[in-house]
Amino acid sequence: MNVYAVLYIQDAIFRTLAAILHLGNIEFSPGKDSDSSKIKDSTSNFHLQMTATLLMCDPDLLVSSLCTRSIHTNEGIIIKELDCAAAAANRDALSKTIYARLFDWLVENINKSIGQDVDSKAQIGVLDIYGFESFKHNSFEQFCINFANEKLQQHFNEHVFKMEQEEYKSEKINWSYIEFIDNQDMLDLIEKKPIGIIALLDEACMFPKSTHATFASKMFRNLSSHPRLEKTKFSETDFTISHYAGKVTYQTDSFLEKNRDYIVAEHCNLLSSSRCSLVSGLFSSLPEESLRSSYKFSSVASRFKQQLQALMETLSSTEPHYVRCVKPNSVNRPQLFENQSVLHQLRCGGVLEAVRISLAGYPTRRTYAEFVDRFGVLVPELMFGSHDERALTEAVLEKMKLDNFQLGRNKVFLRAGQIAILDVRRAEVLDNAARRIQSCFRTFAARKEFVKTKKASISLQAYCRGCFARKMYKIRRETAAAIILQKYARRLLLQRNYHEACSAALLIQSCIRGFIARRYFSAIREQKAALVIQSFWRKRKVAMLFQHYKQATIAIQCAWRQKLARRELRKLRMTANEAGALREAKNKLEKKLDDLTLRLTLERRMRAAGEETKLVEISKRDKIIETLSAECAAAKLSARSEHDKNLILQRQLDDSLREISMLRSNKILKAEEENENSNLKNIVESLSEKNSLLENELSTARKNSDDTMEKLKDVEGKCTRLQQNLDKLQEKLTNLENENHVLRQKAFSITPKPLPEKFANSTGLTNSEQKRTFETPPPTKYPSPIQHSTGSRRARLPVERHE
Repeated sequence: MNVYAVLYIQDAIFRTLAAILHLGNIEFSPGKDSDSSKIKDSTSNFHLQMTATLLMCDPDLLVSSLCTRSIHTNEGIIIKELDCAAAAANRDALSKTIYARLFDWLVENINKSIGQDVDSKAQIGVLDIYGFESFKHNSFEQFCINFANEKLQQHFNEHVFKMEQEEYKSEKINWSYIEFIDNQDMLDLIEKKPIGIIALLDEACMFPKSTHATFASKMFRNLSSHPRLEKTKFSETDFTISHYAGKVTYQTDSFLEKNRDYIVAEHCNLLSSSRCSLVSGLFSSLPEESLRSSYKFSSVASRFKQQLQALMETLSSTEPHYVRCVKPNSVNRPQLFENQSVLHQLRCGGVLEAVRISLAGYPTRRTYAEFVDRFGVLVPELMFGSHDERALTEAVLEKMKLDNFQLGRNKVFLRAGQIAILDVRRAEVLDNAARRIQSCFRTFAARKEFVKTKKASISLQAYCRGCFARKMYKIRRETAAAIILQKYARRLLLQRNYHEACSAALLIQSCIRGFIARRYFSAIREQKAALVIQSFWRKRKVAMLFQHYKQATIAIQCAWRQKLARRELRKLRMTANEAGALREAKNKLEKKLDDLTLRLTLERRMRAAGEETKLVEISKRDKIIETLSAECAAAKLSARSEHDKNLILQRQLDDSLREISMLRSNKILKAEEENENSNLKNIVESLSEKNSLLENELSTARKNSDDTMEKLKDVEGKCTRLQQNLDKLQEKLTNLENENHVLRQKAFSITPKPLPEKFANSTGLTNSEQKRTFETPPPTKYPSPIQHSTGSRRARLPVERHE
């Protein structure tokens, strides 16, 4: 089969499954007649169209097959409408039929693909079915599963118990009959005809108006005397069956629906005409007998019984081996055993009964040939003389002093635990023989290894001695060569060190000479720069002393004026009771306040001007510093260029010294250079003394600057105190204004007495002018509050200087 065929089949399977799902979503509604039906709505119509498309059949034929039923008579075919319930049942029957046919087809093809040979006589099969089931609600499925387990339990009993006892009889040994539970009566209750449960269920399904209640009543009426069947107390339709594993109560509500399996001829004809080869192959043409009736009844329970009977026949023709699976716990955790659950499973599976019967009988059995072949090593003295296997077996058992055994015609039968004793003794004999064989073999291997090791050691010793001699000769030869190499290497290193020392001495001399020249030049530059700095510093010092004296005088003037102002305020308070005195005091205070405000504004302006002058001086000073730094940089560049020139000259001098090394004039030049060096040393010493003096002057200048800074800080403190005094005066003035306002209000509240003519004439004011004098002054006449100066010292100095 090629890839395209496989893909086509896979697509057809998926299409069929999707069609089944869409078919289940189709719903019906009542038609025009009371007993007719139709597709309910657009959604159901969509699912119908999708089903027809996936199955590749005619949608109209699909609708007619779901909503109608055809009856074949001698006169012709009669079409009968189906109501909604019958149509839904017809739909479900079609879904079940398609799914069942597809499932059977898959199983058949899987068996073909795995290479199963139908004609083969030897085969291995694995049967894995559900275990015994007992739930709170048990339906038709649990009934079938438990029926299958009863069948398998009967086969297990026949194979384990009956076969074993029949073997005892055939071997003609002395044994007592072992009783075991036989469940044949249970199987007769379920499958016996004509009054078994399955037969009664099929009979009830044949009648269209039969219900689960009628089925239950008929079952209790016919099988009420059976010991395995019981009727529940609180339900008329439920029944209880005593299985081999325990009692199970079944609910018959859905027994009839699940047992019915109709084969509708219209469905088969519709799907056999499908354009999909897979679907049409699933539904081959029906025989003529089935075409006479539209519905053909098929019982699920009867079909299950037939399949189970075929399985039992297959198992009977084989040699089965049983594997009992036990679930240790219900929470699916490792290393956890629920004792009650495990014991219940063992009892339900018949394992405890099998163990009991095995212990009561002879669980271990061997043929004489197998027994002698395995345990003949226990009597080796009898193995060579006798050929009677039964006698040898009896001799082995007597020698081992075993009593619980019997000898049959072809086999020996042993009780539980006897074979273990024989295996232990056999293992001991085999262990002793293995030890003896191992000792002999180890002796032979050790001697062989010793001879081989001795030969190898002799050859290794000869080889090692030769290697040692060659190595010693090589070492002596290498030491002699190393001494010669060391001699030449030391001479080369000493020559190299001498040349390096000569070149280093010449380089040091040239560097020292250049350093002395640069130092002399830098000392001259520093002296000029120090003179410029001293001139600027002296000018700055004088200016700062002038500013200090000026600020001190301004502070004294302000203090004296404050003192005079306080005296005037006291006098004004003394004369505040009289209105005229208050007026005069007010006018004077206003004038003084105006003067003070003018002075403050002047002081602020002067401070700003002083700040500007300071900024100008600072900028000039910065420019001077920049010029000095530029000169220093130029000096450094010139020093570097001189250094380079000195290096060039030094090289030229070296060359000239080498050329005229034999001339006498070299001595004269050296003497002159020594004189020049002594002169340069004297010059350097004098420059160093001057430099120390300049450093002392700089230190004294720094001390003086620190003193002036302290004085400036004192002046700033005094200025802050004056500012605080001004703030206090401002507060007092505001208080006086408030008192004056209160007095005015009181004067307005009291009717004013006419003044004498002399006072009126002396003041020279008219009545209107007198009234105006008591009015409150406009806000512009009040002095503006003096702002607290938080600026730096540089902001105050120019104002004081200007003042």
